[in-house]
Amino acid sequence: MIRVRFAPSPTGYLHIGGARTALYNYLFAKKNNGKFILRIEDTDAERSTEESLNTILDCMHWLGLDWDEGPGAEGGYGPYFQTKRLSIYKEYADKLLKEGKAYKCFCTKEELDAERKKAEIEKRAFKYGGRCRNLTSDDISKNEAEGKKYTIRIKIDSSGETVINDMIRGEVKFQNSVLDDLIIIRADGMPIYNFTVAIDDALMKITHVIRGEDHLSNTPKQVQIYRALGFELPHFAHIPLILGPDKSKLSKRHGETSVGQYRKNGYMKEALLNYLALLGWSPESGEDVMSMQQLTEKFGLERVHKAGAMFDGKKLMWMNGVYIRNTGADELTKLCIPYLKDAGLITDDDIKNKYDYIKKVIMLQQEKMRTLAESAELSGYFFKKEISLDEKARKNIDKAENRVKILEIFKNVVETAGVDKTIVEEKLKAEMEAAAIEPKIYMHLIRAVVSGTTIGPGLFDIIETLGKDTVLARVGRFL
Repeated sequence: MIRVRFAPSPTGYLHIGGARTALYNYLFAKKNNGKFILRIEDTDAERSTEESLNTILDCMHWLGLDWDEGPGAEGGYGPYFQTKRLSIYKEYADKLLKEGKAYKCFCTKEELDAERKKAEIEKRAFKYGGRCRNLTSDDISKNEAEGKKYTIRIKIDSSGETVINDMIRGEVKFQNSVLDDLIIIRADGMPIYNFTVAIDDALMKITHVIRGEDHLSNTPKQVQIYRALGFELPHFAHIPLILGPDKSKLSKRHGETSVGQYRKNGYMKEALLNYLALLGWSPESGEDVMSMQQLTEKFGLERVHKAGAMFDGKKLMWMNGVYIRNTGADELTKLCIPYLKDAGLITDDDIKNKYDYIKKVIMLQQEKMRTLAESAELSGYFFKKEISLDEKARKNIDKAENRVKILEIFKNVVETAGVDKTIVEEKLKAEMEAAAIEPKIYMHLIRAVVSGTTIGPGLFDIIETLGKDTVLARVGRFL
């Protein structure tokens, strides 16, 4: 059975790049009736936090990337937190020591820093010289008796090359001569990344390691660890990086990169997943907008690109708008209500007692909304008793000819005919024609007076939705 994993470190938020890696693993597993495993790599004790962990898990659940095994879904290959697997790593480190495939290194930080500085002066890459590789048992015993701290290094085979048959990049070769004896256990007893990931992937029966290409350089090191421990190698697939406009790796300097922030900003999870899937992969059909089911059916590593994928915020916003327009009335209202509440436009009582009105407002804005958060930005005048004028609306009022006459005619129409949009439009048109007032004059003026803005749904939809009392009150304010 195919088994894949996503293994975030709880040292920050869930990055867009991490979410795409999780998505590709998820789609590959579901497409092939496999298992999607979530593993938490939390051995960085100084930076790992409970808050980061909860944020990552919450974002994963929100995206719908639910794991088959992992925190809260225990399987037969746990624990799924690395800090709960320390005894396992120690066992395998001891095994390598016993077999002579690893050794204790007593070199101090100062000694290693001096070697690095020398390499820098000589303009060559630093490589540990192996000073402790051939210490005798007496040397080791003496150092330990003196209380000297040590790391554990694995003996690297520096001859020949390591060849990876990457499922995306094809055959990739690494010269082993550039590798040095890797530290696998730090002086404080904590294992290092390349050691833990190789052991965890092997023991959790991971068949395919799908990860970002920034991990490609780690692969030859991990292969050496696999082989030293007698583990079978998984298949590797290194997906392209997500790039910013300057073609460097996407980071905060390019704008927002947190999944949680996109959620807060009003992006629908379906749109975000759809867009992330297309960052480095494209279906044979060339489609852009696809449901999760369609993504699962069409996804395959063979169509993942090698080149970096450019993040385009405008395209994501466009796609989000498409999903908003394709969402049903009740579902969209449910999604927008939190933003209306946060903006102070509605209360819990309003949700209970004026739900139909709220839904009607949301549906009026549906065509123009690009994010759910815009529901509040666009709809304030539907919920506020007193509205303020934006700059363009004020100018439209100031420059309108016969504005008092226009508003008096409009007021009379509403008082006598009500606010049914068809009736109001017909009667107002007839009255204005009789008064020789052009539509572009009275339409702009009335819109400004009843909404305080120059943009939005059709004027007569606004009038009908606001209701007779509110419309008359706003017109009366200006008269």
